[in-house]
Amino acid sequence: CIVSPDLAVLNLVIIKQGPEPIPGLTDKELPKLRGPKRASKIRKLFNLSKEDDVRKYVNIYRRTTEKNGKTYSTAPKIQRLVTPTKLQRKRRVAALKKGKIVKAKTAAAAYQKMLSSRIKEAKERRSESLAKRRARSQSQASDA
Repeated sequence: CIVSPDLAVLNLVIIKQGPEPIPGLTDKELPKLRGPKRASKIRKLFNLSKEDDVRKYVNIYRRTTEKNGKTYSTAPKIQRLVTPTKLQRKRRVAALKKGKIVKAKTAAAAYQKMLSSRIKEAKERRSESLAKRRARSQSQASDA
């Protein structure tokens, strides 16, 4: 490999490994820093069922920090994790939606009832006015 001396950084990819490992590069196995974050992908990776707790398997490599003599491990937040809170929210949204549908139906029924009564009243008023006109025209015809 011929390289110019004025280069600061050299990016290389190992294509074929030789008989002995390269010290500091291929001689030790490093753990994966990041695993899957999505609940379904964690289940797929570890062959878990829906009943198994995904939070225990979230990341192969957890960062541990020591604070006041205690060790704390941090793990990434699991996405699309079905929790009781999420299920409660889903039930609440469904109930609100059902309530809105029932309210809209009752309001529509009340409107139809009011509309039909107004139409009936208008017909009665019209028939009364027509009856008065007929009576007037008949009385005028009999007078003449």
